[in-house]
Amino acid sequence: MSSGFFYICHLMALRIGLTGGIGSGKSTVAKVFETLGIPVYYADDAARRLMNEDDLLKEQITQHFGAAAYPDGKLDRKYLGSIVFNNPAKLELINSLVHPATIRDGELWMERQTTPYAIKEAAIIFESGSQSGLDYVIGVSAPDALRIHRTMQRDHITREEVIARMGKQIKQVIKMRLCDFVIVNDEQRAVIPQVVSLHEKLLSLA
Repeated sequence: MSSGFFYICHLMALRIGLTGGIGSGKSTVAKVFETLGIPVYYADDAARRLMNEDDLLKEQITQHFGAAAYPDGKLDRKYLGSIVFNNPAKLELINSLVHPATIRDGELWMERQTTPYAIKEAAIIFESGSQSGLDYVIGVSAPDALRIHRTMQRDHITREEVIARMGKQIKQVIKMRLCDFVIVNDEQRAVIPQVVSLHEKLLSLA
């Protein structure tokens, strides 16, 4: 029995978190890992999917935000956004519903992976407490000025709006200290060699 248990554990992928503040470029880093054959779970994409597919989550959102949240059985993101955007209490409420559902979904996804390690990409790994279900966490860092510029270009929003979003996340310097590994994405140091080096290290750990 003990040898069988070891065999099962041996087949389980190492669970790796990948995080960083807004505009740090963590999605870019995730894509590099994917080119190396490592599966990546994108928490934001999963959250959007679950808000439309998870019956319990849909029921909870309808209970708290009304039937208008799902006018045709599909989430009205604009309606929900108009409620939570400038209301910290409502934003905290929707997060308290979506985050646990996404963490559960991510854990089930991890259990199905057969590669030496698999990655969960999420901006709020530490904020949501999901680091407890991970073996290691990789942080992606970039200078604040570059993060602001990237986000303004990507989301077509003002500098002030980017800074407001950054203010809702753990400060980058603190977040990076909480991580086991850090990749610097400052457009000075090449990202790919950093990812390849870390990939080799994670393979050895697995």
